[in-house]
Amino acid sequence: MLDHDGDTHLYLQVSEILRGRIEDLAPGSPIPSEAAVQREFGVARTTARRALRLPRDEGLVYTVHGRGTFAGNSDVDTAAAPRSTPAYRQIAHEIVELIRQGSLAPRRPIPSEATLVQRHGVARETVRRAMAVLREEGWVYTVPQRGTYVSPPESRPSQPGDVN
Repeated sequence: MLDHDGDTHLYLQVSEILRGRIEDLAPGSPIPSEAAVQREFGVARTTARRALRLPRDEGLVYTVHGRGTFAGNSDVDTAAAPRSTPAYRQIAHEIVELIRQGSLAPRRPIPSEATLVQRHGVARETVRRAMAVLREEGWVYTVPQRGTYVSPPESRPSQPGDVN
């Protein structure tokens, strides 16, 4: 439990809790994102960022751009880091599947940016990147000041393949 009224900064308290968890993880195991830390501890983004920076500065974790932050040392554990699909691709894939299943109907809005950020525990920029991919491929379109909507079937990709 965080002591909001104590003499220790919140980011130091959160970092200490995270450090204890990281020590129990196998090298290459993912650690929580900034968004996940924000939600779990009810702290601001800057507090979550500062809390995650300390273990990184101490060499307890490393970050792989586009993939996440992992326990261990990048010099030793790069091969151990999961080779998963980037988060923005996973989000795009999920939306494509919802469109294909009919859960998201043509000319109807897709879940909001805030909803997708919360659902996937990612940064807004990650969701925006997923939307850009979907727009480029024709799965969705955006109406300024209104939102992003499912493209009609005739505007979608013709091949049965997935998001590239």
